[in-house]
Amino acid sequence: MSIPRATYRLQLHRDFPFSAAEAIVPYLHDLGISHVYASPITTAVAGSMHGYDVTDPTRVNPELGGEDGLRSLVAALRAHGMGLIIDIVPNHMGIAGGENSWWQDVLRNGEASRYARFFDIDWTGGKPLLPILGARLEDVLAEGQITVDRDGAEPALLLYGEQRVPIRAEDHGDLPADGDIGRLRALLDRQHYQLAWWRTADDELNWRRFFTVSELAGLRVEDPEVFEETHALYFRLYAEGLVDGLRVDHVDGLADPGTYCRMVRERLEAIQRPADAPAGPAYLVVEKILGAGEKLPTSWQVDGTSGYDFMEEVSALLHDPAGEAPLTALWHEFSGRDLTWHQEELLARQQLLSWSFDAQFRACADLFADLAAARPESRGWTTGMMRRAIERLLWVFPVYRTYRPRDNAPTQDAMLDRVRAAVKPYAPPGEAEVVEQVLQWLVEPAEGDRLLQAARRRFWQLSAPIAAKAVEDTGFYRYCRLLSRTDVGFDAGRWSQSAEEFHAGNAERAEHFPHAMLATATHDHKRGEDVRARLAVLSGVPDLWRQEVTGWDWLAGGEGTSVDPADRYALWQTLFGAWPAGLNVDDADGRAAFAERVNAWQQKALREGKLRSSWEAPDEAYEQVCADLVTAVLTDDRHQPLVRAIAAFVDRVEPAFRAVALVQMALRLTVPGMPDTYQGTEREDLSLVDPDNRRPVDYTVREMGGHWKGDVLRRLLHLRRDHPAMFTGGGYQPVEVSGAKADHVLAFRREGDGEALMLAFALHCSAAIMDGDGTMPSAEWWGDTRIGELPAAEAFAGGPVHVAPA
Repeated sequence: MSIPRATYRLQLHRDFPFSAAEAIVPYLHDLGISHVYASPITTAVAGSMHGYDVTDPTRVNPELGGEDGLRSLVAALRAHGMGLIIDIVPNHMGIAGGENSWWQDVLRNGEASRYARFFDIDWTGGKPLLPILGARLEDVLAEGQITVDRDGAEPALLLYGEQRVPIRAEDHGDLPADGDIGRLRALLDRQHYQLAWWRTADDELNWRRFFTVSELAGLRVEDPEVFEETHALYFRLYAEGLVDGLRVDHVDGLADPGTYCRMVRERLEAIQRPADAPAGPAYLVVEKILGAGEKLPTSWQVDGTSGYDFMEEVSALLHDPAGEAPLTALWHEFSGRDLTWHQEELLARQQLLSWSFDAQFRACADLFADLAAARPESRGWTTGMMRRAIERLLWVFPVYRTYRPRDNAPTQDAMLDRVRAAVKPYAPPGEAEVVEQVLQWLVEPAEGDRLLQAARRRFWQLSAPIAAKAVEDTGFYRYCRLLSRTDVGFDAGRWSQSAEEFHAGNAERAEHFPHAMLATATHDHKRGEDVRARLAVLSGVPDLWRQEVTGWDWLAGGEGTSVDPADRYALWQTLFGAWPAGLNVDDADGRAAFAERVNAWQQKALREGKLRSSWEAPDEAYEQVCADLVTAVLTDDRHQPLVRAIAAFVDRVEPAFRAVALVQMALRLTVPGMPDTYQGTEREDLSLVDPDNRRPVDYTVREMGGHWKGDVLRRLLHLRRDHPAMFTGGGYQPVEVSGAKADHVLAFRREGDGEALMLAFALHCSAAIMDGDGTMPSAEWWGDTRIGELPAAEAFAGGPVHVAPA
């Protein structure tokens, strides 16, 4: 089969190459997995731990074992009746360290390079800016940090004694002596690039990068030549039966995602595969963040997204709506921050657009100004008007981007109405029609209108990174009312959703994308699936949490710690949510190891939040104060009462946490869609943001079994394996729940091939579990609640998940 039944995500790198993946194939097969789902396998920057910084998309990464290693892995998979899905990165390439031969050729030859049009460089804006200097060019020259290296195959500039940058061929015979700053400066001026201080990139960069990462340069896969050269390997691997499908990274970064996806599908379907390989169709999913109410266009001809939308849906389902008001009040009271989520988001968007994307913004506005000048209906509008209109729209745009008319979902009109309402308070007097016209340009047909195509492509490729950096990489680190509701693809303004809303999402997925990937943990999550599950328990016991967290803060010294109260509140949630399974308070080494992990998370959180520190200008003194608090709390014996209080609360919450975690996992494995299990999450996933969520996995322990979570995972994966018809089709029917606790149950039927299952899940039972003896709520608590004709107390007597033939 090419359509997976259940995938297992592996992060491949030099310390976990193809051979390591091959070694666990028997285990994965026994677990019930049908396909390995691998991180990018093409050549990346040396030592890359993730593979998204591709330097050569035409070659399998030798650090992973090269193509021979890949073939060996696939042979092992085929021997077990399994397949392989790979992650591909069409949006950008890694260009750091001189390892990308295409980028080096552009630097060496400029516009004459064969690869000049491969990268998304604005050649009308002068030579490509190369913002790799640690200070202003004049200072770096004066310090002698730029010299000429004559020892390699060809002369090159040597920066800081280690980084080589090509010199155009015309200058190889006229190189300055080291120390001759005047001639060296003249040499630099003649090159096909402009060396610059790294801080200039936000304001002056004239090529598209991935978000704010100047080591990742955008590719123009909309160009047929670029598409063919960057995808030839993938199509060959599919043709040879080595891979069975693709996951497309950051599809919204591309100029035209819909056309791209259709091209990939068309090419895959035209391939004749070997007789011993599954015939197809190929599995094709996209990494796509869906905004609130946004739908994935069916015209893309993909199998669905890579699962962030499901992660958000199930998270919202698991949060008790009763906890929203008291925990929101507690956040504002504790932190001193009085902004709502939507106010936090607006502020972050305004700041990031100004701070980090000014170069892209000006280029976008200038194109729209040219467009306005070329149209009778807008001729006379100034560049300033266009800038204000685009700026205001980017402040409030509720989705990553819009698309060509044929790819815009039926929900687009409603989305545009939301934009109009949101932007209205910010549009300058008399310029509402300018804003409206820009909105229309974003969605109207543009066939043959190259100026319109170029202008809105710039908007689309700006609106997506603004959403990502302002919301997920800034706002989510500032708004910490409950950290389980701030993760990739989440709507932090929504606290919870009802069973009816969850049913509707499942039914829609069953109809349009029955094989969409379902994820609850990924290589990009900010908190592991079980950190979020443990934190979700707090939504059901808000008063108890207030009592605990205020007590912990008092024990730690509160304001006397000199740590901002908002940062302390995020820290207490993190210590509770990520407390390692089985960590004994008397285990000094274990506590020290946990402190190291929490400090790494905290430093990243502070810098991403951009309030008290940042990546651009780290406040190392404040970061050290925060780190000292973590280290003291977890390792200093004087804080034993606090550590014991945290550990005791973790133990008290454990039965309720397990109930939430099992429901989350079981829903991923049973609702319409294709479940992915992220590496290592067969046991508690108490990881934090990357790189913590990419730590090595101990498969020896996992192969032993006998774990409350892993055993349920195995049983449900085997259920999918043994009864595939019930899970691969669209047979999904909500089951009526009645009685006093009906809001605490979600139930549905899965059907196929004459078989049927009834599945029920206990929701929002944390308080009842914790108030009792740690088991599921009593029959008295459930009262007259029935699932169809089955009493809820009977269904959940053995645990929070009920599965039985219907």
